[in-house]
Amino acid sequence: MSRTLSRALVGAAAGLALVLGVPLAASAHVTVNPNTATPGSYATVNFRVPTESETASTVKLEVTLPTDTPLTAVLVQPVPGWTATVEKGALPTPVEVDGNTISDAPLKIVWQADPGVGIGQDQFQIFSAVLGPVPDTGHVVLPAVQTYSDGEVVNWAATPDEVAADDTLEPAPVLYINDAPPASGHDASHDATATADDDHATSETPAADGSAGVALGLSIAALVLGAGGAVLGALAFARRPKKA
Repeated sequence: MSRTLSRALVGAAAGLALVLGVPLAASAHVTVNPNTATPGSYATVNFRVPTESETASTVKLEVTLPTDTPLTAVLVQPVPGWTATVEKGALPTPVEVDGNTISDAPLKIVWQADPGVGIGQDQFQIFSAVLGPVPDTGHVVLPAVQTYSDGEVVNWAATPDEVAADDTLEPAPVLYINDAPPASGHDASHDATATADDDHATSETPAADGSAGVALGLSIAALVLGAGGAVLGALAFARRPKKA
């Protein structure tokens, strides 16, 4: 009895572990939420940064802004324990924006943790910014560099096309404007805590999180397998001949 029952419990426990673990693994990348915006608007976006390391904390995030469709206004929301800097500089090529020729623009946003501060294991942090005017284009890729306290650096820089060709790449956060967000995949994400700027509110409706859907499917499958193991174990025990 004990051997059969323990095997059944092991199967159920394995299924439960997969149920709990898959959603976390599927969403553990830097994203921008909401991931849609309206051309000409000033969009309030949230960069969601989880820590994947089991031994180090996240201490820095750098987000590179586009230079071919520059954002002339970038505002950051203060985060306790972090220093936010908007780095500005010359564009590779002057760009015309709303009838004006722009040669300098914000190039990068950097969030640096103060000494002793960081995003620890099983934690995430939201970094908010207002970006605008949103360019009239298909989508904007916002590559992010995540730095850990042990010196490890993760480049979230792969474009949607690159990820479509190789889903093992680290996807960059993407803000979809005229293009429709993908129905599934790394970029279809939404944070329930995302808020809109009161003076420049947008009417975007973020797409459903495709990775969460995949994770849910795997979780259900794992639960079914785990439950099946428990049922089979119980049946095997019930069919064993009783000793006289």
